[in-house]
Amino acid sequence: MGDGLEAWDPRGRRGRRYPLLALVRAAACAVVAGARSYAAIGQWLRRAPQHTLERLGFPPRGVLGVRPAASMDTVRRVVEMLNPAGLAALLRPVGEPVTALRRLAADGKSVRGSRTRHRQAAHLLAVIDQDDRLVAQLRVPDRTNEIPCLRELLEGLDITGAVVTADALHTQVETACFLVEQKKAHFVLTVKANQPTLHANCRALPWKQATVKYYDRSRGHGRTETRVVQVLSVSHFAFPHVRQVARITRPRTETATGKRTRETVYVITDLPSSRAKPSDLAQAVRGHWGIENKIHYVRDTLWDEDRSQVRTGHGPENMATLRNTALNHLRADGATNIAAAVRDLSYEPFTKPLDLLGIPR
Repeated sequence: MGDGLEAWDPRGRRGRRYPLLALVRAAACAVVAGARSYAAIGQWLRRAPQHTLERLGFPPRGVLGVRPAASMDTVRRVVEMLNPAGLAALLRPVGEPVTALRRLAADGKSVRGSRTRHRQAAHLLAVIDQDDRLVAQLRVPDRTNEIPCLRELLEGLDITGAVVTADALHTQVETACFLVEQKKAHFVLTVKANQPTLHANCRALPWKQATVKYYDRSRGHGRTETRVVQVLSVSHFAFPHVRQVARITRPRTETATGKRTRETVYVITDLPSSRAKPSDLAQAVRGHWGIENKIHYVRDTLWDEDRSQVRTGHGPENMATLRNTALNHLRADGATNIAAAVRDLSYEPFTKPLDLLGIPR
């Protein structure tokens, strides 16, 4: 983990008592072991034995060669000051193989606890891949929105041939053209009432002629849901590059009360019918929900992210990056129950997290 990028170090050259990489590794290991705050990271460091501090890269001091641990305040200052791109570079495993990106899902989340009197809550836009691993994350600047940030987030990624899914906010002409024309990727975008003209055009299609259908039924979260997917191939549609439009109808029945509801959404894609069947579109839409269930929900329930009081500097996005790093490594290690996996690591907090993150002995 890390490739010695001391150029990212935000501290002045004088007074650096601890290597930047050692501090970043320590913070990441503490989060993997369940730490939710700077105070918890500091407590983990205070209890870390000498062999752990040696693996992390903390240097020996004095004639006895004792390795002192950094304080909570030192870790806090570095996490708040460190550029998020630098933190991501330091946490990236050396020699990590590049995985072909087949499917990407983009979604945003506000860290509610980071709100102050003078500043709105930090809003983070994240992208996960087909293996539910977070690929990139960006803090949306205040007084703006996710729309231009998605293009910025994907600009540096090789997403040739990948299918990008996003919610209705990103159903924009500029985004579709960027994906298809510049990035040579594909899109599956949701259409809702926030685009009234486009929504009306989708509704006006001859859905009675749609002979291609797909049915999917699921039970969970206290309800039974059936998804009926109808697809029409289109040409000269009032949105660039669209080759197919899908109508997804979701009748739901609450198990406890028997209450029934019905929701209809539309989906547009540049993929032709030869490359995307109704079942493929249904899977893409369902896969998009994974970023909420497998990233945002886990960070909230396991690390209590929404109530985190980390507010200043780059703290909110960097703490989220540390949690994302933990999730990525846990999933790469085969963990399916993340809470159980973190609990297991917490029983040996000064060895197992280091092993998981690939820190050499």
